[in-house]
Amino acid sequence: MRIDPDKCVACGNCTYVCPMGAIYIDPVIRRATVNRDECVECYACYNGLSQEHLNPTLVRTVRKVFQMMRLRFDPEPDVCPTAAFAPEELTWPRVVRRAFSDPRVPHESTGVEGRGTEEVKTNDVSGRVNVGEVGFTIEFGRPGVGVWIREIQEMSVVLARADVAFEKKNPITSLMSDVAAGTIRQDILNEKVLSAILEIKVPVERTEEVIRLVWEVEKRLETVVAIGVGTRCDPDGEDRTVAPILERLGYKLERAKTNMGLGRITNSPPAVRQTEGAR
Repeated sequence: MRIDPDKCVACGNCTYVCPMGAIYIDPVIRRATVNRDECVECYACYNGLSQEHLNPTLVRTVRKVFQMMRLRFDPEPDVCPTAAFAPEELTWPRVVRRAFSDPRVPHESTGVEGRGTEEVKTNDVSGRVNVGEVGFTIEFGRPGVGVWIREIQEMSVVLARADVAFEKKNPITSLMSDVAAGTIRQDILNEKVLSAILEIKVPVERTEEVIRLVWEVEKRLETVVAIGVGTRCDPDGEDRTVAPILERLGYKLERAKTNMGLGRITNSPPAVRQTEGAR
C-alpha cells in the first residue's frame, strides 16, 4: 500500500486503522507514510476508511486558518478526507503478503479465502484426519505482530525432520520448494504476513512428541504461535485418546469448534428419509 503525499493532509486517521502499526506521520514531510517492511498488504486501511475526495489544498488551507484562530477541528475518525490511498500493483513475491493477510482474497493454490485452508475443523466432511491419527494446526502471527515466512520455515524444517505429513491442501505446503525437507521457496522468505497456518498430521501416539517440538521451536520465534489439535471422537462423541495426553501436558480442553455432522457426506438417502419421517 502507498499513500500519495500530494493528497495526504496528515489527519492521522489511517494510523489507527492499520492492524500492523505500519502507518505513521513522517515528521519531515508531514505526511502519512507506510512502512513497507511492516505492511502486510491487508488493505484494512484502504477498505476500512471512507473516502471523501476533498481537494487537498483546500483542506490544508482550512486547517491552517483554524490553527491561526486557535480553533480545533477533529475530522471524522473513519474517513480519509482526500482519498490519499494509492494501492500498488503487487507482483511476486510481495503479492504473497496480501494472499495471507487480506481475508477477501482467495489463495490461488487452494481457492480458499482468509488463511487459505479449511483446517481440520472441517474433518467431518473433508476426512483429513482418520481414526488413529491426530491433526495439528500451527498458527503463526496475529494483528500487531504478524509473521515472517522465514519464521514459519524454521518450524516446518524441524517438523519435516520428525517425518510428519504436511497437509497438501494448504497454501504453506504449496509454497514449499521441498516438502520432504520442509523448506519454503527462497524468494518469499523475507515476506511478512498477518498470519498463516501450517497443517500436519501424525499417528495418535506421536501427539506429545509433536507438541514438544512446537514448544521447542516457538521459543526461538519472534511471533505468536497457537497450536490446535483435532482428532476423531468415539461413537458416543467423546475423546478418550488425545484428551488425556493434552491434559497431562497442562492444557485445559475447550470444545470451541465441534461440528455436528449436519453436512456429513456419508448420509445415505434411506437415513435421510428416516430422519424426515421421525420429525
